[in-house]
Amino acid sequence: MIKVEKKIAGTTLRIESGQIARQSGGAVVVTYGETTLLACANCSKEPREGIDFLPMQVEYREKHYAGGKIPGGFFKREAKPTDNEVLTSRLTDRPIRPLIPKNYRNELQIMLTTLSSDGINNPDIIAAIGASAALLLSPVPFDGPIASVRVGFIDGDYVLNPTKEQMETSDLDLIVTGKKDKVCMIEGGSNFVPEKVILEALDFAMAGINDIVDLQLEFEDQFDNSYEIDDSKPLSDEIEKSLNKTYASKIDKLFDIQGKKEREEAYNDIVKEASDPHVEDELIYGEVKTHIKTMFKDAVRKTVLDKKVRVDGRGLEDVRQITIVPSVLPRVHGSALFTRGETQAIATTTLGTTRDQQIIDSMDSDYKKSFMLHYNFPPYSVGETGRIGFTNRREIGHGHLAERSLKPILPSQEEFPYTIRIVSEITESNGSSSMASVCGGSLALMCAGVPIKEHVAGIAMGLITDGDQYAVLSDILGTEDFYGDMDFKVAGTKEGISAIQLDLKVPGLSMDVLSDALNQANKGRLHILEEMNKSISSPNELSPHAPQIVSFPIDKEKIGGLIGPGGKNIKAIQEQTECVINIEMMEQSVFLLQIRKN
Repeated sequence: MIKVEKKIAGTTLRIESGQIARQSGGAVVVTYGETTLLACANCSKEPREGIDFLPMQVEYREKHYAGGKIPGGFFKREAKPTDNEVLTSRLTDRPIRPLIPKNYRNELQIMLTTLSSDGINNPDIIAAIGASAALLLSPVPFDGPIASVRVGFIDGDYVLNPTKEQMETSDLDLIVTGKKDKVCMIEGGSNFVPEKVILEALDFAMAGINDIVDLQLEFEDQFDNSYEIDDSKPLSDEIEKSLNKTYASKIDKLFDIQGKKEREEAYNDIVKEASDPHVEDELIYGEVKTHIKTMFKDAVRKTVLDKKVRVDGRGLEDVRQITIVPSVLPRVHGSALFTRGETQAIATTTLGTTRDQQIIDSMDSDYKKSFMLHYNFPPYSVGETGRIGFTNRREIGHGHLAERSLKPILPSQEEFPYTIRIVSEITESNGSSSMASVCGGSLALMCAGVPIKEHVAGIAMGLITDGDQYAVLSDILGTEDFYGDMDFKVAGTKEGISAIQLDLKVPGLSMDVLSDALNQANKGRLHILEEMNKSISSPNELSPHAPQIVSFPIDKEKIGGLIGPGGKNIKAIQEQTECVINIEMMEQSVFLLQIRKN
């Protein structure tokens, strides 16, 4: 067995291999404190044919036995992945995917299993470390290692990898994943801290990331591992030159088309014209399509860098036209239609009581949620057909980001004793639908009469790079997300940031680029907030269709008399008044009597 370890933020991080899962292509056990995770990385021996993407699957699972618990439910075993497991899987997938060659087509599966949880150290950052170390031992060509750390901001001080208890008083929950001296991914939320705090936190995180990267390199040096990369080109130079000569000018004309649908139709006509002569040769046929896509990608990037003009004609910092219709639906408690360019969301707010709270059965503890945001992305929003009836990982991830963006602005349960559910229905999409959900959700909260003091807005930033030259784009289109190097989402109020998410298609970014992107995002966010305030700037009265709730403390000794023998008294009161009465135990044994009338 081979083992390395190092103190990170005062706690021992240990990586070992050779005792467990010895038949796996790459397998490591990572322990931080007394939280232990098994990471296994395996790939198929042959590439998968007929695809033009990396077939990678990352699966994170928590075992209840890790926290000394037996799962709830009838079957008493772990079932489908929880939202937290899906989100942790995405936290690991997102920074790894850009570090594997674009032409790699072998099936790749990374399994991450929490075997022990101390309830102190969160396994989400350990998962990325384990996946990285397992890939280093596997035959997969991986441009790593990477490392993840969490940064808190407590009483004005930055804290590396704070405990779960410390996080309860932190104004910042920031997960940073990176390579040596470069940021690869960011995921976080905060209580409206300014951009300066975020940038300092990112800089603070790099020391911890570098230490963990060095530990993995020390670990890798003890193994003899190698891999091969297929650099062959299916297309001949003659075919490439012919395609470039014939279609370069036609691709340039796509920039004269403003609408997404019309531009896509014109692009598809070019692809069909170029690929149809090769329809009998499946390999060449697919590669011609790929080459046309590359030509369009290069044209998009070159136009931005050279002319400072984007595919829809906007400047680098321009935000698309915004239209807002508050209270767009008649019977719901609160609603708003938010449209930004060709991205549109109908957001609704529904109010309920404590009985409507979501019960979470997790590995370490059970708890209730009084605020939920659900994001739905139907196929019709992009003019397509597709499977419906289940929530995919992307919808869970986007919903979580929007929920995190709005949560800090909500009143406490003592101020507003309602359970709140926001649903964002994406009805049109051309980039940044999660940020449209943030804006729409904020508007719907005010329309529902939720006493929030100000709006939260979100914006997605993009990036085009070429060596040392780069351009930051505000309010990106789907095309700019697909062909660009960055998807950087920032949400908050005029005072500061409430949520942040960064995904890259390049190996990493410098702090200078991140600083420019954050400052430009602030300008865009303030513009969007101004437009939102023109529509509705203070909460409405509570909807007559919403439940009317009164909540006040009750002495513990009087609860028995209120309920009566067998619940006789409370049932009679509810029947006579047509109300629902709940008795809730709050913190420090304080009981609240809650009366609801629809």
